[in-house]
Amino acid sequence: MTEKQVRLCERLKRMGFTRNNQMRLYGEQFELLSDPLIVGDHVVFVDAIEKTSGQFRRVRIPLTIVNIAIAERAAA
Repeated sequence: MTEKQVRLCERLKRMGFTRNNQMRLYGEQFELLSDPLIVGDHVVFVDAIEKTSGQFRRVRIPLTIVNIAIAERAAA
């Protein structure tokens, strides 16, 4: 990972996208199993278990949240 991606990952972790955390995304409740997985500049996933079905899913972190993390990193 590049330094830019590492900083983005750290910012997303501070926003709550970290393993063993519960989060509501796309109308579903998830138990996060991994830290953010950065695929591209604005494409970030997290591995999770959907609470209602118990299914494993790789969920994309919404672009608006990724953009907020990028903007806050740039402002710092």
